[in-house]
Amino acid sequence: MGKNLNFGVRGWLLLIYQALAFVTFTVFSNWPMNILGDMYGGAQKLSTIYTVCTLLGIVVQLIISAFFIRKIKNMKLFSSVLGVICIVLALGIMVIPPSMLTFYQIVYGAVVFFTIMWSTFSIGILVGQWFPRKKGAFMGIATLAFPITNGVIGTFANRVFKFGAPDVFGAFLPYFILTVIAVLIGIIFIKSYPEQCGGYRDNDKSITPEVANAMMEAEIEGKRTSVWKIGRVLTLRDFWLAVIPMGSMLLCAVGFATQTNAILGSAGAELDKFGGFSGVMLMFCIFGIIGSYVLGIVDARVGTKKAVLISVILMVLSGIIGIIPNTFCLVLSVIVLALFQGSSSNFTVSFTAQYWRREDFQSVFSCVNPIANVIQAMGPMMIAALFFGKGVTAVYTVILIFGVLSLICILLFSAKHVKTVDDRLRKAAGKTLDNELADRK
Repeated sequence: MGKNLNFGVRGWLLLIYQALAFVTFTVFSNWPMNILGDMYGGAQKLSTIYTVCTLLGIVVQLIISAFFIRKIKNMKLFSSVLGVICIVLALGIMVIPPSMLTFYQIVYGAVVFFTIMWSTFSIGILVGQWFPRKKGAFMGIATLAFPITNGVIGTFANRVFKFGAPDVFGAFLPYFILTVIAVLIGIIFIKSYPEQCGGYRDNDKSITPEVANAMMEAEIEGKRTSVWKIGRVLTLRDFWLAVIPMGSMLLCAVGFATQTNAILGSAGAELDKFGGFSGVMLMFCIFGIIGSYVLGIVDARVGTKKAVLISVILMVLSGIIGIIPNTFCLVLSVIVLALFQGSSSNFTVSFTAQYWRREDFQSVFSCVNPIANVIQAMGPMMIAALFFGKGVTAVYTVILIFGVLSLICILLFSAKHVKTVDDRLRKAAGKTLDNELADRK
C-alpha cells in the first residue's frame, strides 16, 4: 500500500484540496438542513431546495459534457473560479438571519449547486488526470472527509446553541476557514496536469520529463478526438450497470446524513445508552474512516468492481438491520452504513479511471458524475419524506431496496464488454487498437 500512497508533495496537496472541498460540500449543504432546518423553513423545505438545485447542477454538467468539456483547456482555472464562488456563498449561509428567509433559501440553493460542481465535478476531473491508476487509494483517503465531518456534527450543533441565542456565524467559522484554505491551495499549487508543474501522472518518476510531456500532449489530443461522446456513453449498458449502484449509494449515504439528527432523535432517551447523538455520530465517524480507508485499499489492490460490490452488500445489511425496531439495531445499522458512506463518493472517479482510457476519462466522467448525482439528489427529499411520513422502518426499507438493485447491477457489469465496445469505436474512428483496457480488475 506504501507505493500506492506515494503521491508526491503536489499530489498530497491535491488530496487536501479534494478532501477540504468535500468538507465544504457536507458542512454548507448538509448541516443547514440537518441542524438549522427549523430556523430556515424546515428540513423538508430545505431538502426540496437541495434536490431541485442538485438536479439543476446535473443539467449544467450534462450541457458542459455535451458541448464544452473538450474546450475547457484549463480545468484548474475552472475549479478555482468555482471555489471562489463557494467562499462567497458559504459566507452568506453564515451571516443571513432567519428573518431574511427567502434570501437565505436562495443562497442555500446556490451553495448546493456550486459546491457539488466544485467538489465532485471539477476537482474529480483533476484527480483523474493526475492519478489514473492510483485513484482508488487517493480517493479512499480523500473521502475520509465525509465520515469525519459527519462525526463532528454533534459538536457543531452544541456550538450553535451554546450561548442561548443561535451563533450560526461562530459555529460555521472554523469550516469557512478550511474552505478558504482549500481554494488557496487550488489556486497556488494545483495545475490541470502534473506535468505542468514538473510532476508525473501517478507520480511515476520512472519516465523522463520529456516522455511525460509527450504523453500529456498526446492525452490532450486524445481527449479532443475521444471516441466516447456523450451519446455513446449513455447507450452503453455497462455505464448504467455501474452508475446505478454509485448513485444509489450516494442517495442512501447523503440522504441519511441529512436527517441523522431526526432519525437518531426518534430513539429518545434510549439513545443515551450509546452516548446520545454525539456519541453515535462519533462511532459513525470512526467506522466511516475505517470503511473509507479499507475500501480504498480494496479498490487499489483487487479492483473497483469488487470494492463497489462490498459496499452494496454493506448497504443491504444496513437496510436489513435497520428494519428491526429497536435502538441497538438502529445504532448498528448506522455503523454499517458508515462503512460505505465515505467511499460512496470515491467510486465515480475511480470507476471511470479504472475501466476507461485516461484520454477518455474526462468525457466519460462528465456523464458518470452527473447521472450518479441525479440519483443522489433524490436522497435528502426522499429520506425526509419517508421519515416524517412513515418513520424509520420506511427509510431502511428503501435503503434495502436500493441495495438489492445495486447488487444485481454491479454483478452484471462487465469490464470486458467495455473493452469490446471501446475497440469497436476506435476501429471505426481509425485509431490504433491495443490492450490498454485488457485485464482491468
